[in-house]
Amino acid sequence: MGAWLRCYQPRATAAVKLFCLPHAGGAASAYRAWPGLLGDGIEMHAVQYPGREERFREAFIDDMDVLVERVAAAIRPHTTGRYALFGHSMGGAVAYEVAAHLQRLGSPVPAQLFVSGRQPPELHRRGELHTRDDDGLTAELIRMGPTNAALVSEPELLELVLPVVRNDYRLMETYRPVPRPPLQCPITVLHGADDPELTVEQARAWGARTERGMRLHVFAGDHFYLVPQRESVVATVVDALHRACVVTP
Repeated sequence: MGAWLRCYQPRATAAVKLFCLPHAGGAASAYRAWPGLLGDGIEMHAVQYPGREERFREAFIDDMDVLVERVAAAIRPHTTGRYALFGHSMGGAVAYEVAAHLQRLGSPVPAQLFVSGRQPPELHRRGELHTRDDDGLTAELIRMGPTNAALVSEPELLELVLPVVRNDYRLMETYRPVPRPPLQCPITVLHGADDPELTVEQARAWGARTERGMRLHVFAGDHFYLVPQRESVVATVVDALHRACVVTP
């Protein structure tokens, strides 16, 4: 699968491949527990961005266009069969741009685009968090998800995490979405009810990004609701793929 994709549980007979893109500061291992919940009909591939985990010696990518082109190049060979994209937070923006990029190239579009904890491109907000000092960046991580407070008590871990987070914030805060034609695939939007970064109204606005329909699912929790709600989130993904007639129940 090359440097970009991690398949933790190969399923040669799966009807669909699900490509999952991590949040800012995250890595492929964020999705390590998913394969056991997906069932035999879905084979999951987690995208591994450079600069983290086993790719830690590689240079970060802090430009959305470059990241999208490279992720799309890794996924494109698999688009001859059924596939879907899932992205959380920054990963949601990357997943959308990858779907749009593949559509422009004339490649088959995904059976479903799943966007979690992310506003649509027309509501993208610029920022300057990547320019703050380490204390300022740490405070932002805690605001986004109180469970991140544990990082403060682990200085060695925080030292490893902050450069990754700073890079990814730079990528998102310098991201300049451009108008694109609506996607020719359905979009499923997932949202934490107490997410400080996203309202239900903003989540619903994803409906304008597709000509194939949008469904919104709201879960209890903050921006990182999908960690404690993992089983419910994965069940929602599986159900959406069932409804798309990609996987038989």
